[in-house]
Amino acid sequence: MERLNHMKAEFFKALAHPTRVQIINLLRGGERCVCELIDELELEQPNISQHLAVLRKQDIVEANKEGLRMIYRLKDPRIIALMDVAEEIIAREIAETMALMQGLKKA
Repeated sequence: MERLNHMKAEFFKALAHPTRVQIINLLRGGERCVCELIDELELEQPNISQHLAVLRKQDIVEANKEGLRMIYRLKDPRIIALMDVAEEIIAREIAETMALMQGLKKA
């Protein structure tokens, strides 16, 4: 059980960076070449490659080479559902905080 907990922590640690979240959001629409990620994220290739390496290590993304291009895709489409659930939780928390703030304003 301890090993499983460690693996879960490493998995979520791989998701714990805004650039990696952006990469996952871009890949939700389908596979992308690194060159496309560079253009869309407006980051340098080495930076993006480091983030992709973290995601690959945790089997979140996979890649194949087509000529000179590296093409990345999400390894498991359930990652999209996981990210959607996280967004729903955050949106609910924001809504509750805003409602609380509105209640304080009226008081």
